[in-house]
Amino acid sequence: MRTPFITGIGIVSSIAIGREAYWDALSRGRCGIGDITLFDTSGFRGRLGAEVRCFSPDEHFDRRESRRMSRCDMLGAVALNEALSDSGIDLNRIDRTRFAIVIGSGSGGLLNGEQFKKAVYEKGLGRPSLLTSFSSSSFSDYIGRKTGACGFRATISTACSSSSTAIGFAGEIIRKGLADIVITGGSESLAETTFAGFNSLRAVDEVPCRPFDRERRGISLGEGAAIYIVETSEHAASRGRKAYAEIAGYGLSGDAYHVTAPSPDGRGIAHAIRSALNSSGVNAEEIGYINAHGTGTPANDAAETNAFKLAFGDMAYRIPVSSTKSMIGHCLGAAGAKEAAAAIMPFTRGLIPPTLHYQNPDPECDLDYVPAARTADNIHATLSTSVAFGGNNTALILRRPKL
Repeated sequence: MRTPFITGIGIVSSIAIGREAYWDALSRGRCGIGDITLFDTSGFRGRLGAEVRCFSPDEHFDRRESRRMSRCDMLGAVALNEALSDSGIDLNRIDRTRFAIVIGSGSGGLLNGEQFKKAVYEKGLGRPSLLTSFSSSSFSDYIGRKTGACGFRATISTACSSSSTAIGFAGEIIRKGLADIVITGGSESLAETTFAGFNSLRAVDEVPCRPFDRERRGISLGEGAAIYIVETSEHAASRGRKAYAEIAGYGLSGDAYHVTAPSPDGRGIAHAIRSALNSSGVNAEEIGYINAHGTGTPANDAAETNAFKLAFGDMAYRIPVSSTKSMIGHCLGAAGAKEAAAAIMPFTRGLIPPTLHYQNPDPECDLDYVPAARTADNIHATLSTSVAFGGNNTALILRRPKL
């Protein structure tokens, strides 16, 4: 069975554009949560979000191309270009039938759909392009056209665990010999409909989110993209490429509990973690860091804490746990992919990113939540968890590469 390695990473986020800049910003505890400008937030309980503010489509695309792309597609395309360049893969020298695409998507081009409605039906303007960019699979299709990849292709939509599941699936495709290279990850843009929905649930905090803190009141929505090039160890070695991490294993589970809330006991999440450990061959004692879903809602953070205790027992108190949503917001369909990049930091930077805004311990959340960045030189495996609406749980195990 072949081993899947991550050999290229591209990042677009509210705190930085570019992989190295993103890791720098995370290690410094930079917060990208502020006032939203993409749409009118007046009348909402919460008005903050982690918007990608330094992004200009004209810097990356010509007008004709950008008119056919959603904001979600464009954020993803910039991350894709960085990942491909970082990997050093020559697209003209690969077997296109062994080149796969697995992308996680949440709302896709929803923002552009909203803009289409306002332009056509409310302002009586012409008919802007919509059909090619509205579908949740449009970014996967864009990648196919951009790279010529014509092997296995899938778009996974399991709400907030979409891109984590996509990464796990990409690793499985490599292990089963279905492809030599897989492009995976996720992209998401803020949208007014999504923002209104979370506000109606009273799940949005009025200040930047405070994961695991006793005063936490909800999430801060975000946007951005994280794209990975995953390839077999043999394929990477033949090109002399070093890897950032090995996708050691993943686990999936369903709570079968509630449409929006996680099961309070955390059993579903714990089951996904145990499945990930079993599939990876990694022992629980080897996990040196957990990048938690950590939304900042009272329900999620307590349930996740319970899950870590169920999965790791007393060891849970010795494993550092942090939530990078405190800096980049909750990026929904792209959340798991962006957080997987944070879970790779102990391998690349020797650092554990912090949980920003964590100040007041909660008796229900009594683990080590890393309020400030911490050095971590000897971590060999990390865990990244995603907990989605509908009870869709994903756990990813990443391992320090030997390549």
